[in-house]
Amino acid sequence: MAGLAATRAASPEVRKLGAEIKKAQGPEIEQLTTWLTGWGAPVPSPRTDGTGHMGHGGMEGMMTGEEMKELEGAKGASFDKTFLEMMIRHHQGAVAMAGTEQSSGRFPGATKMAGDIVAAQSAEITKMRDLLKQ
Repeated sequence: MAGLAATRAASPEVRKLGAEIKKAQGPEIEQLTTWLTGWGAPVPSPRTDGTGHMGHGGMEGMMTGEEMKELEGAKGASFDKTFLEMMIRHHQGAVAMAGTEQSSGRFPGATKMAGDIVAAQSAEITKMRDLLKQ
């Protein structure tokens, strides 16, 4: 989702936010993949619905293939609105999952990352809501 903002967003703020989200989540995904591999746990693979988006087993806030196609087909102000609404929902799902990890997690590195995710993505949700008001 975040990568689409570079070429489809009308607002410079939405393009910048997309780049920031992509930059932040790349290392998180790499770290999580490293941990899962080290623990002998399965690593989610790209979806087979053509979106290329990593599957999250029905994670709250995950976009459906249809929603991703809608976003991919949008441009300009329509993209900005759809992107912000979808990304808010996506972030809310991540914050909920991270909150569960904070309260129930057993691996200190993951619980710390969860706290960082809650803080960063909660701030981004506020920023995205402000952008939707503009």
